[in-house]
Amino acid sequence: MLAQNRTASSANLFGLFVIMCVVITSSGCRSYHLGNQYLFRSDIRTVHVAMAESNSNRRFLGQRLTEAVVKQISNSTPLTITEPALADSVITANLVRDRKSVLTETFTDEGRAMDVGWRVEVDWTDRAGTPLMQRQSLKIDHHADFIPEGGQSLATAQQEVIERIAREIVGQMETPW
Repeated sequence: MLAQNRTASSANLFGLFVIMCVVITSSGCRSYHLGNQYLFRSDIRTVHVAMAESNSNRRFLGQRLTEAVVKQISNSTPLTITEPALADSVITANLVRDRKSVLTETFTDEGRAMDVGWRVEVDWTDRAGTPLMQRQSLKIDHHADFIPEGGQSLATAQQEVIERIAREIVGQMETPW
């Protein structure tokens, strides 16, 4: 009799476990999707990244920014980079301000710690010219510190700023939750 009660109790427990598993798997994460393709607009498949304009006297900053944005889009979005005639959308960027300033000096007036700062204005529009970002025009300010005595250079600080801006541009391309 005791063995029969244990068997019946085990069967009831197993049945309860199966029912709980069915309830848990059918609710909760039902609409959850895996992958980055659901983070971005479904109506946009291709994008053209126009060469970034630069108001700076330093050469090739616009090209470096454009290259970083293209790499970031290719690596972290399902969008395809293409030429303007075939693109569903276009990203344009304008480097408005580029500054370098001294944070601390040596006693001989040489820069010991320096700062690089950029301001970039970005627009992402579809073929009709309708803005696609959460904010119609994105203004991004980023800066990086570098210490020449420690082996860092203006180029490494600029590259850090470029990569931060590229990540922020792609982050703004995501659909809002």
